[in-house]
Amino acid sequence: MSKRLRDGLPLLPFLVFVVVFLIIPTVTVLVSAFYLDGTFSFERIGALFSDTALTALWRSVLLSGITAILGAFLGAVLAWLIVNRPPSSVFRRAALSLCSVLAQFGGVALAFAFLATIGLNGVLTLWVQEHFGWNLAGNGWLYGLPGLVLVYTYFQIPLMVIVFLPALEGLRERWREAAVSLGASTWQYWRQVAFPLLTPAFLGSVLLLFANGFAAYATAAALVSQGSPILPLLIRSALTSEVVLGQAGFAYALACEMIVVVAIVMVSYNILVRRTSRWLQ
Repeated sequence: MSKRLRDGLPLLPFLVFVVVFLIIPTVTVLVSAFYLDGTFSFERIGALFSDTALTALWRSVLLSGITAILGAFLGAVLAWLIVNRPPSSVFRRAALSLCSVLAQFGGVALAFAFLATIGLNGVLTLWVQEHFGWNLAGNGWLYGLPGLVLVYTYFQIPLMVIVFLPALEGLRERWREAAVSLGASTWQYWRQVAFPLLTPAFLGSVLLLFANGFAAYATAAALVSQGSPILPLLIRSALTSEVVLGQAGFAYALACEMIVVVAIVMVSYNILVRRTSRWLQ
C-alpha cells in the first residue's frame, strides 16, 4: 500500500458521507430537473419562469440579501469589539461561546422562541399591550417576510462574528505602527490600510451569509404556516400540496435553481477567501 493511499484512509468515512448526503442528492436533483418520463426536456425548467416561481426567487434573494447585509455589518462591529479585548478576558470568551451557540440555533426552536416572545400571544407582546397599549404583533408581520428578516438576522450576526473574526485577528500591529510612523492618523490607517485588506474577507463573509439565508428552510417552515413566500417553502408546497397534484417535477426544478444560485455564491466566496489568505498567512 502506497503512503499516499495509507494517509488518505482516515478520510474514507468523510468521503462516504459526502457522496451519500451531498453528491448523490445533488446529481439526482439535476438529472430529475431535465429528464421527464425518460426523455430529455426543458419543460420543468421552463416552469421556473412562471410568476409564482419568479416571485418566490425574488423574495428569497431579497430576504437573503437584506439579512446578509444586516448580519455582516452588525456582526463585523461585534467582532471588532471582541478582537479588541484581551484573549483571556471573560467578555471575549463568553461572547465567542455565545456566538458559537447562537449561530447554530435555528429551525423550529428559533421560530418557537420568537413566536413565544413577540407573536400574537407572545409574552412580550401581551406585557407591552397591557402596560403601554401597543400591539407588537401588529397585523401579523412576524409571520411574513418582515418577520423572516428579523429571525434570520438573529442567527446571521453570530455567524458573521465566527467567520470574520480571523480576518480581524490577521491585522498585524506592525502595520498600524508603520502607518503611524509615516504620519498617518487612526482614520487614515483604517481607510487606507485596514479597510482595503479587510474588504475581500468582508465581502466573502457577506456571500457566505447570503448562501446561509438562501438555503435556510426549517425556521421559515415553522414560522410561515400559510403561503410560500420563498423558494424553500415553494418546494415544500409543490411536494405536499393536496390541491395541485403531480408537482414533484416542479420541485426538482426549483431545487436545481437553488443549487445553481448557491454554487455561484460559494465559488465567488472561495475566490475572495483566496485573496485574503495571501496576507492572513
